[in-house]
Amino acid sequence: MTFIEPGPEFAKLFETFEHTAYRLETRDQYNSPREAESLRKFLAGELNVSYHENWLNMVRQATAEGRHFSRVRVVSFPLTDYIRFGMWVAGYTREAGDDIRYITREQAAGLPDYDYWLFDSRKLLKMRFTDDDQFLGAEVIEDPAEIVQHNHWRDAAQHHAIERDEFVAKYEQRDDRR
Repeated sequence: MTFIEPGPEFAKLFETFEHTAYRLETRDQYNSPREAESLRKFLAGELNVSYHENWLNMVRQATAEGRHFSRVRVVSFPLTDYIRFGMWVAGYTREAGDDIRYITREQAAGLPDYDYWLFDSRKLLKMRFTDDDQFLGAEVIEDPAEIVQHNHWRDAAQHHAIERDEFVAKYEQRDDRR
């Protein structure tokens, strides 16, 4: 088994894919030290996406080169503070070219309950996290049948997921913290 830890080798995947980079996001919380201060500011009403600028620039460059980023986020209700933060950030990533869509946990029945990246429909990375939601790295999966199954799940998730603005309009009354 090949395992890629966070760092330059993992980051290189986002620069070297040829056509598509897709992620299924299934967690209600991510505990990223890089995002902690921005999340704190968001919750305090101080909106600033500057921590995300490197990602936005990379997505803009990939999009300009004809490469495509897309994600489906599985969300639970009530929305966690982190998911609300991610929805706000998604407005900026969408403008950069990262197509992020949303699906409720109920609608995601049958999809995996873990995050993964799928590059060019052929390179699969199952993401691993600690019990307190910190990213450990990703297991590279080389089994062709498993890769085909994850392509199927990608297609199913994308078929049922909707854009952020449509999701908010449709489900805002379900978030009982509003």
